[in-house]
Amino acid sequence: MIRGLYEAHLPVKNLEASIEFYQRLGLKFAWRDDETAFFWMEEGKSWLGIWEGKEHETPYHPSLRHIAFQVTYDDLKRSLQWLESIQVQAVPFGRRDSAAPFIRPHQGNASVYFNDPDGNSLELMCAVEVPDDLRHLTNKMSFEEWEVLLAKHKTKSN
Repeated sequence: MIRGLYEAHLPVKNLEASIEFYQRLGLKFAWRDDETAFFWMEEGKSWLGIWEGKEHETPYHPSLRHIAFQVTYDDLKRSLQWLESIQVQAVPFGRRDSAAPFIRPHQGNASVYFNDPDGNSLELMCAVEVPDDLRHLTNKMSFEEWEVLLAKHKTKSN
């Protein structure tokens, strides 16, 4: 029955500033009215709505005010340079000190985080192929640590 996510919404303080920000991310503008604007994440498949209003004052929580955009593994490896090129700063996730992209072996994914102008949490995320015997690893790993571990694992498996 469910085939994917059609839309998600975020609150913003200033619609004009937020429209400019999301266009810098490369999202295609779909439409707007006085208080809302929509951008295609995948044209004809899914979009993001931003809504101007006092709701932007709602304290952040991952269940509120968070969106993860799907990217490729190679794009995620280059994400810090890309974010810098559009004047957006990556931020550390949780208790991490580094804002660099990281791998979650037990979840089979990788991420980098940044915020929009209103403090909404945005994430670039991709799936990562993880050998079954490494799925127990719950520590977050840098791409470098992950790739060294995978190389050792492949050598050991052969």
